[in-house]
Amino acid sequence: MHSDQKRIIAEAMQLDPAARAFIAETLLETLDFEEDFPISQEWINEINRRCAEIDNGTSKLVDHNTVIHHLRGK
Repeated sequence: MHSDQKRIIAEAMQLDPAARAFIAETLLETLDFEEDFPISQEWINEINRRCAEIDNGTSKLVDHNTVIHHLRGK
């Protein structure tokens, strides 16, 4: 990984979870998958609902360290 990439990632990690989610979503949308894969309308609706909740701040986001700690405790 180049130093520019490391710097960008380090700076992005300082952003709030909603901003990081927006950046991740935007970057993923730019990837050109060689093969399209079918997504059911139900999943499309769910994805759109979750993205809207993140965008409008009604979703409670949990950082990965908390999730991993919780899962390891089970």
